[in-house]
Amino acid sequence: MMATKTILALGLAFVSLPCLAQADYLQYGTPLTPSAPDPAIAKALTTIQPASIQQTIETLVGFGTRSTLSSMEADLPKGKGINAASDWIYGQFEAISRGCGGCLEVKRDVFTADQTSGGRWAGRIPRPTRITNVYAILRGSDPAEANRMVLVTGHYDSADLNLFDDRGAAPGANDDASGVAVSLECARALSKLHLPATIVFAAVAGEEQGLVGATHLAQLARQDGWELEAVLNNDIVGGNTTPGDTQQLKDRVRVFSEGIPATATADEVRRIHALGEENDSPSRELARAIAAAARTYLAAGSNAAGFSAFLVARPDRYRRGGDHMAFNQEGFAAVRFTEWREDFQHQHQNVVRPAAGSNEPVLGDLPEFVDFRYVAQVARLNAATLATLAAAPGPPVHVKIELKGLDNGTTLTWEAPTGGRVAHYQVVWRETTAQDWQYGKLIDPPATGSEVQVRLPISKDNVVFGVRSVDAKGHASVVAIPAM
Repeated sequence: MMATKTILALGLAFVSLPCLAQADYLQYGTPLTPSAPDPAIAKALTTIQPASIQQTIETLVGFGTRSTLSSMEADLPKGKGINAASDWIYGQFEAISRGCGGCLEVKRDVFTADQTSGGRWAGRIPRPTRITNVYAILRGSDPAEANRMVLVTGHYDSADLNLFDDRGAAPGANDDASGVAVSLECARALSKLHLPATIVFAAVAGEEQGLVGATHLAQLARQDGWELEAVLNNDIVGGNTTPGDTQQLKDRVRVFSEGIPATATADEVRRIHALGEENDSPSRELARAIAAAARTYLAAGSNAAGFSAFLVARPDRYRRGGDHMAFNQEGFAAVRFTEWREDFQHQHQNVVRPAAGSNEPVLGDLPEFVDFRYVAQVARLNAATLATLAAAPGPPVHVKIELKGLDNGTTLTWEAPTGGRVAHYQVVWRETTAQDWQYGKLIDPPATGSEVQVRLPISKDNVVFGVRSVDAKGHASVVAIPAM
């Protein structure tokens, strides 16, 4: 009897408990799901093929050295050195442009750098050296939005063990012919699309001397008033294939992004700390947009194994840096793509092939250690991101969160982006410890005027809020984070 009474008592206690309440942020939105792919973008991605990437990488390796310093050597064999590589890349962009009826503006950004110039390349360039960046512009089709720009880049210079060696073999297959191949493939794939905003495809020099070319291009972009919303830097995206390496993962690429912006003022840093926005810089929102593009266009399915963006919440790897940081220094949202696991015997090494039967490894950044199928996946992810952002309306502007009084709700206000085309806005939110956006609510644009005000019965203290613009086809902008 005692056992029976205990069971009944527990049962009564259980049914008399009140139902557990659901958190407010779960009640007033819906879980986010991947957007439906745009058929035109999806079709363009299918044109990116490993064979074309292999041809690009092997051609660049064929220039012998692509040392930035070799630009000043007049006695290199014909067809060798970085000047020959620069001319070839320029010719590739011109050929792509001919194929789309002259849709690309192909340009050179040429300047001279030396060790007395100061900056981060001081001491790395022993004499005045000509630096050439090559880039192609696909102008937006909508005059109201053509000033909005997104950019993809890789560096075409290379280096062996001696940074000042301007003649020795420096194949640079992975670092960074792979990134240049991504930029060229994006240009080929997207050149025939008519997208509202502008896309820039770049290949820069002087990276190994200290981000020299990227710094100059970023400064040019700032001085010329480029409205750069996104910079995608691809550096070491070859999917290294060292024999016996079982830790390399071919189903993802790392995406590095800065937290607190490099250009943040002291007051802005204090605000970021006060609101807990260290993980919501423009570069972090760009990284999240890349992850969303992967879910839409490269998720596992009947015809694909799946490919994803692995977001890393730091500017770059330990003791390393890349060209995206030069754009960060000019206040642009920029991120770096890099393979999952690098092999440092195949970076910045003199080429060494041991004798037959030796157990010593082959040294050097050679094409035989590049997985061209992997590079193709990285290129597809870049192209999907560029096309999505160029097709989407601009992000909402002047997004603010009301902090006038103490309450348990949230009031957000914002204004329409230049160019319009907003079918609806989406307020998104996530738990403060979550890496990506979790929930959302669609908001229709106002019938008149451009200002929007939304009141949500969700405590602003428990989540992070953002707002993005979405067009009629579902293309979404980068998320804008509200200011006070």
